[in-house]
Amino acid sequence: MRILGIDPGLRCTGFGVIEASGQRLSYVASGCIRSKETAPLPLRIETLFAGIGTVIATYKPALAAIEKVFVNVNPQSTLLLGQARGAAIAALVAAHLPVAEYTALQIKQAVVGHGKATKEQVAQMVMRLLALPAAPSPDAADALACAICHAHVHISLGALSGRRRAPSTV
Repeated sequence: MRILGIDPGLRCTGFGVIEASGQRLSYVASGCIRSKETAPLPLRIETLFAGIGTVIATYKPALAAIEKVFVNVNPQSTLLLGQARGAAIAALVAAHLPVAEYTALQIKQAVVGHGKATKEQVAQMVMRLLALPAAPSPDAADALACAICHAHVHISLGALSGRRRAPSTV
């Protein structure tokens, strides 16, 4: 199953695509969709929407996961991040992908094992879990971590649903 992770940002939206086969995870692609800081906001939103659409068309994920926005000290920054996140979710929904949302705490717990992990610790675990030769960019690492988090949740839910079935009779 192919999973697309998104780390939303107005300047740079990270994306990461992984393949989950049972409990085995493998790297497919990652990168950053950049919008020009000098462009008007509607054009920046369009760039993010179109960029995510291109990623979806190229890598054909079955599922998507996106990081939830947290409240910043600066309300204007929070609003802009929310708009970038909205553009990303709209692109995912327009492609008819199921979208899961995770907080930074949930992602860090799933990937590193504790919610107070640093960005560097997350990047190192992403490298280990996906057997990468080098660390991806910070935004791509966060997006890959989001995809890994969703893979872990998806695998766990699958295991739980398997346990709920009635025992087969022979």
